[in-house]
Amino acid sequence: MVQEYRKLSQTFEEVKAENVDLKNSSVEPRSVQLGKTDSLQIDLSRLKTENDSLRLRSCELEDENKRLNEVMSSWTKSSVSLSKLHEAQKPLNDKLDWASMLVKAVLKKPVLSHICCESKRYDDQNSSKPNQKGKAGIGYLRPENSKPSWLKNRLDKDKAKAGLCFSPAQA
Repeated sequence: MVQEYRKLSQTFEEVKAENVDLKNSSVEPRSVQLGKTDSLQIDLSRLKTENDSLRLRSCELEDENKRLNEVMSSWTKSSVSLSKLHEAQKPLNDKLDWASMLVKAVLKKPVLSHICCESKRYDDQNSSKPNQKGKAGIGYLRPENSKPSWLKNRLDKDKAKAGLCFSPAQA
């Protein structure tokens, strides 16, 4: 559309320059000059009409662009609001979240109690006789397997699945 406007403006300027040249030349008879002037006036009025219609169309397109920008803005705001609403309405008893928290709690609890037991020293501990695996004291025995068997089996299955999903050949 802009190119058409430029083209019409250029044509208008050419016609205008030609009109000035014709007015200045006195070689041709007056009747020929009047005929050319009339045709130039007609062309000039046609170009002015086209110019006005292009300006009107340009204004219409600008208005439509503003309207569409407002629509897009409202859609963006709605999307943000919907996301917030979705986050707020997540069920509180989501089993996956509770299960993961339970597994973490089960895994952390024995480790913390084990660390606490190791760090305490009592006066009646006999440090001269090391116990099983280098521990000395009042009969402390380190458990062979601190994880329950169901948890160990579950972890082994997860490791096997992870090994199948992420094999070195795919990486």
